[in-house]
Amino acid sequence: MVLKKIIKKVLAMGGYEIKRIVPPVVRPSLSPFPLYDQDSLRTMHNHDFMKDADFIAAYSRGIRADEDRQWHWRVHVGLWVAYNARRLEGDFVECGVNRGFLSSAIMRYLDWNTMDKHFYLYDTFCGIDESLFNENELLQGRVDFNRKMFSECYERAKENFSEFKNVHLVRGSIPDTLNNVHIEKVCYLAIDMNCTKPEIEAATYFWDKLVPGALVLLDDYAYIGFEEQHKAFGEFARDKGIKILSLPTGQGLFIKPVTYKNQY
Repeated sequence: MVLKKIIKKVLAMGGYEIKRIVPPVVRPSLSPFPLYDQDSLRTMHNHDFMKDADFIAAYSRGIRADEDRQWHWRVHVGLWVAYNARRLEGDFVECGVNRGFLSSAIMRYLDWNTMDKHFYLYDTFCGIDESLFNENELLQGRVDFNRKMFSECYERAKENFSEFKNVHLVRGSIPDTLNNVHIEKVCYLAIDMNCTKPEIEAATYFWDKLVPGALVLLDDYAYIGFEEQHKAFGEFARDKGIKILSLPTGQGLFIKPVTYKNQY
């Protein structure tokens, strides 16, 4: 003990101090699930939906339409929204389809051909109409993004959906095509056009057609790099007196209030 005190005193004169290093306690993970790490979402939380037979079949059908984009949780959200909208009055609408991954997965999940509903699919089927980008989106490099991500796919999409009844492909740019078909009531609306102007135009156009309790899924709302949509839909929500749920998948979700007065 005397020697230890002498050593500490000598070291202290030189500005040093002896400290005991306590090794960190390594705690085993409390999660029984492997790490989910896809599509900018990393979590240890329960994601056993990926083992569900119906989900697997639906996701596989989506891959048949396009390719595996490794976005299981985003598709899981889309399937949940569609499943809960299915009993409401009205039809399904998707604005921003491309080759049809999500809508194909939904039709497989809901056994679409047994349902008495129509599914309207709006898209250029050849990428984003670049004339609709605002200044900030152009500065973000959306034109390059568009040309790398999308290409002509109308015939492929038409073939993909041929097994399903009551499916209508509406080709062209929104808002120009919004009045091309007559849709009276909508219970499910998905918006994914990677561009602010047509997304807001679509939400505004379909607002009065949404039945009470209708679900609206915004694919880009909280996704990194799409702050223009987030800002614009924030203003849209304030105008309508609603709140949008921001999801860790990058999506947004809102429900048409049951007490809201529609103008059919």
